[in-house]
Amino acid sequence: MKCGGRNSRVLHEGGFKTARRAHCALRNITEEAMLCQENTIHYCSWVFVVGGLLYLLRQMTTHTPYGRYVDTKSPGMMVPARAGWFIQELPSFLVPVLLFLTTESLPGIGRHLLLWTFCLHYFQRTFVFSLLTKGRPSPLYIVLSAVIFCSVNGFLQGHYMLHCTQYDTEWHRDTRFITGVLMFFSGMAINIHSDYILRNLRKPGELSYKIPRGGMFELVSGANFFGEIVEWCGYAVASWSFPAFSFALFTVCSIGPRAYHHHRYYMEKFKDYPKSRKAVIPFLL
Repeated sequence: MKCGGRNSRVLHEGGFKTARRAHCALRNITEEAMLCQENTIHYCSWVFVVGGLLYLLRQMTTHTPYGRYVDTKSPGMMVPARAGWFIQELPSFLVPVLLFLTTESLPGIGRHLLLWTFCLHYFQRTFVFSLLTKGRPSPLYIVLSAVIFCSVNGFLQGHYMLHCTQYDTEWHRDTRFITGVLMFFSGMAINIHSDYILRNLRKPGELSYKIPRGGMFELVSGANFFGEIVEWCGYAVASWSFPAFSFALFTVCSIGPRAYHHHRYYMEKFKDYPKSRKAVIPFLL
């Protein structure tokens, strides 16, 4: 059924004409929803770049108050660790899924593989990691800030992947795609394994910190952070897009310094801490 054209001149039945007009109006609305919000994507990506660099500078002089650096006695509402992680990570999974289910997307195997790769990470963080974590409560404003960031990033990555980027039909066979996906899943495996090591460092009831050993912790103090950095750098390579690169940069700027602070903490607290370990990049930094 076409919207306009010769067929409309030969249709005589009023009911069918009405139904046809409704169909055309619905189609126009759908096509409008599919339009790429190019300016929004561009500006949001630049906000991530600039914001990441500013956040990097801020973390050179102070700690972000969550995890081991939070003061549970400070005034203000605290959110239990499991609830906090679930709430703040959920939008990064939910927003792209809702975009996929409620809007028309451009065709292509590559874009859909990349979208579900992105969602896989946040499915694990939302529905697995958050239920297993033994971390400390987080200040409410930290959780709310993370919710805003994850909502924006979920839209940025999901909308760009579904409605903006133009991939060749063979993109899923491109060297950049294959290399990036291998990096992503390698990083994800490192991240999950490192979280497992950290969760099992202390026995029930123990509060003191211990030296993490095994896996990538033999090379870096922030093995879990290193894994996540590899993940998102891999995603940026696989998608070869500015939004993904801006998010990868923000990730490096936000958790890279945190790995350095952890490394310095371990070095100061444990006299027998392995001197050969680096902070976040094996053999380098």
